[in-house]
Amino acid sequence: MCSWSSLFKSVGSYIPLGLTQRATAVYFTVNAWSKVGVRGVHSQQKTVNHINMKIRILPALSDNYMYLLVDQSTNRAAIVDPVDPTSVLSAVEEEGVNLTTVLTTHHHWDHAGGNKELVSLMSGLNVIGGDDRIDCVTKKVQHGDTLTVGNLTVNCISTPCHTTGHICYYVTNDQDKLVFTGDTLFLGGCGRFFEGTAEQMYSALVTKLGQLPGDTKVYCGHEYSLQNLAYGHHVEPDNKDINEKIAWCKILRDKSPAQPTVPSTIEEEKRINPFMRVGDPSLQSYTGETDPIVVMRALRTEKDTFKSK
Repeated sequence: MCSWSSLFKSVGSYIPLGLTQRATAVYFTVNAWSKVGVRGVHSQQKTVNHINMKIRILPALSDNYMYLLVDQSTNRAAIVDPVDPTSVLSAVEEEGVNLTTVLTTHHHWDHAGGNKELVSLMSGLNVIGGDDRIDCVTKKVQHGDTLTVGNLTVNCISTPCHTTGHICYYVTNDQDKLVFTGDTLFLGGCGRFFEGTAEQMYSALVTKLGQLPGDTKVYCGHEYSLQNLAYGHHVEPDNKDINEKIAWCKILRDKSPAQPTVPSTIEEEKRINPFMRVGDPSLQSYTGETDPIVVMRALRTEKDTFKSK
């Protein structure tokens, strides 16, 4: 995928967006078929029950996650990054909920590519996003905007870097706190700097997401946990928290079918994620830099070509 990612980054500004999206769709579809088969999935679906809401984790393509967010007090729901509308509608029917909202984190096809089809199959949806390149947006949001799904409050956090219009969605209700981070923050890692800079990713991870309450559950866009943690172990081989998390994730991924490793928490990410630890002496020693932003840049540059053993 790395070579294709680099290709789309380099040519994206020279060819029409529609053509790029079609080429990307073909790539992701073929990639998924090669890894999980035509009807296969990379992980088993899973439901996480919070106090006043629940999340149904819906695997898609070769490693994506979509999330059905349900407000249990009103039975209203939102779907995050519905790249596979058929799977989404099946989950909505099985849960017996009223789907009202689409929360799109960013414009990449493997996150926003299902918007058109879903809207054509279910009218009246509110499609939320922070980028004009996202299909079918009915409300364009920016940092600090809020909306509701039933009795749930959704706060929009602008996290440009992976893409310029990337939005994370922080959802609260009484004691419940969770955040959908798309391709900005992963379990143990962060997204590539496709359209942004180390300064922006530092702001996203440390200044914005890092200031959320520690017990906030983190639902990221991909099942990249073992790959990310392998790099974390490479950087900090003596980090006990990373080593324990690797062992835990391996147990889940070795099951048949494999189980999702999401969610993590903000507090946990601060212990196991090198990109949220750029101010830590161990990361500064590893990179030979003291400026956290320079540390961020150095880590991401190395991670871009890192191959786990």
